[in-house]
Amino acid sequence: MKKIVAVCACPMGVAHTYMAADAIEEAGKKLGMSVKVETQGAGGIEDKLKPKEIAEADLIIFATAVKVSQIERFEEYEGKLVRVTLKEAINNSEAIITENM
Repeated sequence: MKKIVAVCACPMGVAHTYMAADAIEEAGKKLGMSVKVETQGAGGIEDKLKPKEIAEADLIIFATAVKVSQIERFEEYEGKLVRVTLKEAINNSEAIITENM
């Protein structure tokens, strides 16, 4: 099974962050893939991705409106990292996944 991890982040880390996270999770599951999403915002990091989860991912999605906290965790995986806006993730997660797998 293909694995996707994602980081969704906006300044407050509320509505758009969770809308994007839900959209990515739903699209991944619809496509038969394993999905884990970390969210970031004013309250910090929730559901922090473990190094093993990042390393084993076939695709890493950053759906963000702000800089990702602790970005150094992802530096060696630049080749499988896709950056999109929160709006793109909310509206087009399935296409983002299929185009980048």
